Amino acid sequence: MRFRRRHQNGISVRELLHKGVWTSLDESAEVQALVSGSTTSADLIPFLQLDADGRKALAVLAGDLPDAAVGEARMLPPVDVRSFRDFMLYEKHVINASRGLVRRVMPGVFSIARVYETVLRRPFAKFKPNKLWYQQPIYYFGNGLNILTDGDAMPWPNYTNLLDYELEIGAVLVRPLRNASAEEAAAAIGGFVLINDFSARDVQIDEMFSGFGPQKAKHFGSAISAEVVTADEILPILDELTGSVSINGQQVATVSSAGAQFTLPEAIAFASTCEDLHPGELFGSGTLPGGAGIENDALVKSGDTLTLVLDGLASLTNVVSAKEQ
Repeated sequence: MRFRRRHQNGISVRELLHKGVWTSLDESAEVQALVSGSTTSADLIPFLQLDADGRKALAVLAGDLPDAAVGEARMLPPVDVRSFRDFMLYEKHVINASRGLVRRVMPGVFSIARVYETVLRRPFAKFKPNKLWYQQPIYYFGNGLNILTDGDAMPWPNYTNLLDYELEIGAVLVRPLRNASAEEAAAAIGGFVLINDFSARDVQIDEMFSGFGPQKAKHFGSAISAEVVTADEILPILDELTGSVSINGQQVATVSSAGAQFTLPEAIAFASTCEDLHPGELFGSGTLPGGAGIENDALVKSGDTLTLVLDGLASLTNVVSAKEQ
């Protein structure tokens, strides 16, 4: 099932895609009764909490739902994100992004690395993740309060000259977890979104070497798709998704979700070790290989329209606005 949320005539409205038509969820007493036992929320969490029987019941009701109101409306993030943890699950992305960043900001080091890789036919050692990355899922805490969605403009922070995008898969937790298995974590995921984890690459270098994680390099904003798809549709194909990145309508990269070091359920289970996780928390996969501009030397500039796509999941378009003064 596919849901979205919009700001229409001063209120937030929730909608379901049924047979190619967006329908209104908030005007049906039967639908409201169906989710009355779920967590009270004005976003789509109550619908993502429905089990298989609940989704079947909603599908039956969907035929009688009124069409969504037409007219201009601003899209809203499908969930009110309580926190944002972002994993780094793809070795290929780490290697390619490290190579691209060094090529741009450390050309002397890049020349040495290029000779190393050409002669030995393997990645330069410093481009690879560190030892801990191979042993457990690595993540940072992002800013769950600065979440944009489809159609929103991304302001360019005035302290960076190297703004980048990162195409990721996002899992929305809808049930509490603690010391969970991967299977229990998978069952607690209610839906999936597409994430654009914007990054200030030049700032990120110094912050990562500070001994702490990224701060101003990340916290100015991230974006998630306006549409959320229920977990039952995405979990079976989680490592088979493909997609693309386009800038101003021109495709600059393709991506695949294959090859993760850990699955998202495994990573979420790790995060739950001796720690309570809560409905409404968002977990990112980390960038899919090819999904960042620094990997392909396809960075954005002010005024660009950036579109990320994961086939079968969602698309996400944002305009990069001028640098803040």
